[in-house]
Amino acid sequence: MNTLAFDIETVPDVDLGRRLYELDGLDDAAVAHVMTVKQRQVRNSDVLPPHQQRVIAISCVMRTSEGVRVFSLGEEHAGEKELVQRFFDGLDRYAPTLVSWNGSGFDLPVLNYRALAHGLSAARYWEVGDGDRDFRYNNYLARYHWRHVDLMDVLSAYGASGRASLDHIAQLLKLPGKLGMSGADVWPAYRRGDIAAIRNYCETDALNTYLIYLRFQVLRGGLDAKQHAHEVQQVEAKLEQSDRPHLREFLEAWRAARHAG
Repeated sequence: MNTLAFDIETVPDVDLGRRLYELDGLDDAAVAHVMTVKQRQVRNSDVLPPHQQRVIAISCVMRTSEGVRVFSLGEEHAGEKELVQRFFDGLDRYAPTLVSWNGSGFDLPVLNYRALAHGLSAARYWEVGDGDRDFRYNNYLARYHWRHVDLMDVLSAYGASGRASLDHIAQLLKLPGKLGMSGADVWPAYRRGDIAAIRNYCETDALNTYLIYLRFQVLRGGLDAKQHAHEVQQVEAKLEQSDRPHLREFLEAWRAARHAG
């Protein structure tokens, strides 16, 4: 079975913000500020709802019979429509077990709305058994099925009071967690045109998510200790072979965390 751990990075959909709040004439920064203020008034949160987000990066750790890959979809300056279609095309092609951290609460709703806005097709994702009986009792949409594993949702026993951040659980397991960037830094980096840094950050979040998933597989009996060690070694070997600085940094931080006592 193929496994795809993923993460997305988003920025405010300022074009939508202009339409919603009649903000013609304001620049992007001002529109984003108004959107955030409006959200704070309604929800006491600076995080915009999924339908007001625009996707600028989708990063993945893909495990197949051929090994492990760490990558971001599309070229650095690919448009949102291409990124989202590539994501759903990957589900069509590989039908992987999808793994996320808060994917049910954020990433997938964002992708759903953006696919809808762009008129994209995502037939495999929306399959619930009408065309493929294998998806009747195990599909991407049902909360308690295993074709999509939202680790935050599952590990909190589906309760808000037990939820934790990806960074905290990564550090609990002696993984690197966040490395020099957080979600709050994405919009400023995007405004500077630093898409490369955003994609690198997104890839490290996908790595943390995948490594947590491997430990979770031990917890639920999907892997024994020997199998887990083999899967972890596969990731470590992939990072060792990489000449990409952010992946080397992740590897060094991971090794340092494991030997910190």
